[in-house]
Amino acid sequence: MKKYILFALCACLSLGVSAAKKTGKKKKKSKDPVEVVDTVSIDTFSYHFGRANSNGLKMYLAQRMGIDTTYIADFLRGFEQTTLSEADKKEKARLAGIEIRQQVEEQVYPGASKQVNDSTDLLNKRLFVEGFRDGFTGEHATVPMDSTQRLVKKQMEYYHRVNMEKKYGANRIEGEEFLKANAKKDSVKVTPSGLQYKILTQGTGEIPTKESKVKVNYEGHLINGTEFDSSYKRNKPVTFPVSGVIPGWTEALCMMPVGSKWVLYVPQELAYKDREQGKIPPFSCLIFTVELLEIEKGK
Repeated sequence: MKKYILFALCACLSLGVSAAKKTGKKKKKSKDPVEVVDTVSIDTFSYHFGRANSNGLKMYLAQRMGIDTTYIADFLRGFEQTTLSEADKKEKARLAGIEIRQQVEEQVYPGASKQVNDSTDLLNKRLFVEGFRDGFTGEHATVPMDSTQRLVKKQMEYYHRVNMEKKYGANRIEGEEFLKANAKKDSVKVTPSGLQYKILTQGTGEIPTKESKVKVNYEGHLINGTEFDSSYKRNKPVTFPVSGVIPGWTEALCMMPVGSKWVLYVPQELAYKDREQGKIPPFSCLIFTVELLEIEKGK
């Protein structure tokens, strides 16, 4: 109703301004100040302003509060009652329970089900509602709430892995097959972590540490050749902390002398894993060309 009150007020002001403009066109300008007078008494205005703000209430009661308009007389009895008896307070609590139950069944439960699985309803709705109730009341508690929260967190992580594998597992398999074949090339070196790299230019400058801040040029591709980023095309090198990038980059930068230009073949577990990152699908093996321009000092 706050939105409507604002709308009604704006409408009233708009009418007033409009009327003033029309009147101004017909009257000649006067040096004497124009006296503004009320057209109705403040009491009359108060009544009609309140009445105007009731517009749409029946629709709000029916659509937003779920009140059957057959019982408007009961609504009015409550509207005219300024204090609550103990019986009223009990009834108010009971009605709140009905409303929360509806929200649990129509909003909370469907939302939780979607988190677990997008396409199949795996949860037991009856037990979900029962657990919701017992969590609120503290009844039938066999374990502390923090144990329940840890169990839910662990299980949600499991369902997330299952769902991501189902949707994007093919990316992981393709990446593993690509890296397996790529590792056989003479020009490619492989580190114990699984990172692969090829040296295009070997610099002679200082080698960064994890605490360093570096400036680089780079371009990135998926294994199918799709380019997802390039500082070369932006014509602007990037500067960042060595420890502030994906693990595959951090490892490589800590081996590269300034002036080097390498190609990195980054396994998904050293990149974004099951996270979607812009144009990069989950479980993607990534290929970067990285040129280490300098280590920034004292910045």
